[in-house]
Order: sequence, then C-alpha cells, then structure tokens
Amino acid sequence: MTEGQAVHGEYKVPGGKLVVVDVDTEDGVLRHVRVAGDFFLEPDEALDAANAALEGAPADTDAAGLAARIEAALPAGTVMYGLTCEGIGIAVRRALAGATDWTDYDWQLIHEDPQPPALHMALDEVLTAAVAAGRRPPTLRVWEWGAPAVIIGSFQSLRNEVDPEGAARHGVEVVRRISGGGAMFVEPGNTITYSLSVPESLVQGLSFQDSYAYLDDWVLGALGDMGVRAWYQPLNDIATDQGKIAGAAQKRIVGPGGGPGAVLHHVTMAYDIDAGKMTEVLRIGREKLSDKGTRSAKKRVDPLRRQTGLSRAAVIDRMIESFRGRYGLAPGTITDEERARAAELARTKFASAQWTERVP
Repeated sequence: MTEGQAVHGEYKVPGGKLVVVDVDTEDGVLRHVRVAGDFFLEPDEALDAANAALEGAPADTDAAGLAARIEAALPAGTVMYGLTCEGIGIAVRRALAGATDWTDYDWQLIHEDPQPPALHMALDEVLTAAVAAGRRPPTLRVWEWGAPAVIIGSFQSLRNEVDPEGAARHGVEVVRRISGGGAMFVEPGNTITYSLSVPESLVQGLSFQDSYAYLDDWVLGALGDMGVRAWYQPLNDIATDQGKIAGAAQKRIVGPGGGPGAVLHHVTMAYDIDAGKMTEVLRIGREKLSDKGTRSAKKRVDPLRRQTGLSRAAVIDRMIESFRGRYGLAPGTITDEERARAAELARTKFASAQWTERVP
C-alpha cells in the first residue's frame, strides 16, 4: 500500500458479524482508523476507544498485538456481540495487505459425474494451479466419488494409517493428497466432499488457522439453515454437539514466477458412515481417539444424514444454494486442457506407488 492512501478491509468473525476497517498510514504508523460493522457493542464509547487504541500503532503490528491494544483501552464492562478484539485486528491486517473479499469474484461451480479417487486428487492440483495463474475464476468443486477410498494426508505414513488387508477386503483404493492433515475414509453416497480453489488474496492478513475458520464459515451457515448447529474446531474440524462431521485441509500453490498464488481448501463431510468398516480399513489409534474426547471411532464422526433428515443430494443442493445466495455462483466446466492435464497427473503421480508410498 502507499502511505497516506486510505485502505479498506473486511472480516467476518466466524459465527459472528462483519467488521469493516478503513485506515491510512503515515510514517509507518496507523492513522485515521475507522472501525464499523453490523456487530453490537456497548457502551457507545467503546467504539471510539477501539479507534483511538489503533491510532498511532506501528503498521507492522500483527493482529494479536492490535487486539491487545484494543483490549487494554476498552471501558470497563464493555460488551461485544458478534465482535472480538482479534477480529478488529484481523480486519486491519487485511486492509493493509490489500485482501480481497468473497464478493469481489465471479465464482464458478463444478459438479460432475463420479470420478476415480486419483483423478479427484489431480483435479484439485490442476484447478488450483489454474486459479493461481489467473486462467480460471475462484471455483467451488463438489465431488462425486467413483469408488470407495482412503485419502491420506501428504505427510502421513501409509503403513501407520491404513490396514492393507482391510482395504483389499473392502475394495478400498488408497490415494495420497497434496495437502496435510489426517486420513479420510469415503464411500460413494455416504460422503460429501468439496474443494475451494481461491486466490491467495482472499486470505491475505489471516493466520493459517484463521484462514480455515474464514473459508469454513459459509458452510457453517448452510448447515445452520438445515438445523445443524455446527462450529469450527481448530485446527481443521467442523463439529456439532453430536460429534465431528467434517475435516478440512489446505495447500498453498505458488503463482507463476513465484508471484501471488492460490489456496486449495477441501473438506470431507460424513453424510453417512459404516464405522465398523472404517475401523477395519483405518488404523485409528487410541491416542487419536483420546484426542477427540471419545473411546470409540463410531462416536468420532456423526453423520449428517441423521442430523438433517435430508437426502445426500438435498444436503448438497442446499449447500450450493447457500453459497450462491452469499457470493453468487455460476455453472462452470473443466476445460479440455485442464481435464487432459489432470488425467496425465492422475496416471503419473496420484495413481503411482511412488507417490502413495512416499512416506511408507
């Protein structure tokens, strides 16, 4: 940004309200800070106190540091609803970083017929690289699975995560994705998976953890409209009071010539699940179960079928319509070039033992 030039930043607090910040910088410090939004705040003087606390702060102060300044300046008894001090700090950082907003883009939807697991892995990489290169708009891709599969994280040990005899017995294909995180067990008709391929600028000014909450927020709203009270559970889970229903993972892809890139954010949700089969295919250890606060894998994931009472297709339709209502969403297609590149990548990388067993 140019000093003396006002910049604008927005941030929707997960589960809360929109925070808007307009700010200038002069001589390396914040000037003319103006915080606004659709939040609730008492007393009125608290808003002036927040603005004053940010005035003169070094422009390189991180979100936590800005939040601490605001917290120290608020009048005693201040009540915030839909707003946090950290949320204001993040909005400032997004303004200074030149972050974009969801509504700045013409979003495209891709929802095709079932595909093999390896091809899904390849499409994630190819489509996100296309967004990074500016060849396609930000994209929401809803997957349809052509076969049951276990998808292990980029850095997971194959032998530690998958029981090969159980996988073979149930005809489950094992593939490795490009993002980190844990193993996911999926079956056609029982799983809802989607990917967001977005410009890096959409998450500018957010920490890695905050970017998960930010990119998950729309689906929490969609679930809420279906009667499911869900929340983001750091780092990468979506949970309800009935149990975990989804897990997310991310991968950053650098743009051409090392320039601004794109972020792949993909989520697998349990619509229904055969927990017995899952435990025969995945090696779910006691430590992981205790970390999730349960002794049984069957209690670790609570399917959306039971919580919504809706068909899988209806859940997907409502998710898509919720996204469209928020940000706009036009039907899209995978180009012939993208499809050919994904098919080649599926064959040479994602279906290869070299990639799948790269961490044996």
